[in-house]
Amino acid sequence: MTIARPALSVLTRVRSALSSLGPSEARVADVVIERPDDVVGWSTAELAEAAGTSTATVIRACQSLGFRGFQHLRLELARSAPMVPRDEDDIAQNTFDDAVEAVRLAQESVDPAQIELVARALDDARRVVLVSNGFSGPPLQDFAMRLSTLGRGVEAPVDPLAQQFAAHTLGEGDLCLVLSYSGANVQTLRACQAAADRGARVAVITSYARSPIGRTAHLVVATGPAGEAHDVDPFLARLGHTVVLHALHSALAPRSGVAEMRHVVAEALTED
Repeated sequence: MTIARPALSVLTRVRSALSSLGPSEARVADVVIERPDDVVGWSTAELAEAAGTSTATVIRACQSLGFRGFQHLRLELARSAPMVPRDEDDIAQNTFDDAVEAVRLAQESVDPAQIELVARALDDARRVVLVSNGFSGPPLQDFAMRLSTLGRGVEAPVDPLAQQFAAHTLGEGDLCLVLSYSGANVQTLRACQAAADRGARVAVITSYARSPIGRTAHLVVATGPAGEAHDVDPFLARLGHTVVLHALHSALAPRSGVAEMRHVVAEALTED
């Protein structure tokens, strides 16, 4: 027997919060994910029994997941349209499903007004330094190259020490644009703090708005966590970050001269 999956936004919210829940609340979330159709018809006590916890914990878990309470969770599950059943052996299809959920979560989490403010800050800045480390490095390096296609010169040092040097030379009228999954990378945080201390604006793209880097920044675009807790690579979260970077590029494109760079690409293809 297969169980129809509810619409993405409900289970996405539950899955994305799993890593931040305590053990008892996590058991409640696991039951919601595994038996959503049953949960719609259950009482608070029945869900508590299935999760091996108390009714008070069920209510706290629902609130931690972003719902007003258990009845609100039930209502959202009941409203959800059934999706294609999940085949746990179909790795490729499940990966695509998880990616769609991650992007949907980012769409629900991101404030479009913040993206416009960051785009304006990029447009107005006298000098722009891009800072990221670890798995957040490659997406921002890609963004640096794509900004160059708009005729916009930016500095994107890869080495953490070089990032520190660049951040320490920023000042008023400059911008430090940061990408950090956790918002807690020590090297990235030091560069942010150095830029802010010297009067530069700091704009951050991160999964967690209330992270140390988020508290340092003037502008924050938060995509929300994506997927279950990962061992090493926060791949699904990076999908949301990549979409945000593309949105920034798209916002800047009408103000820039992208057409002037097409001959560069054409010549490169000819040489190949």
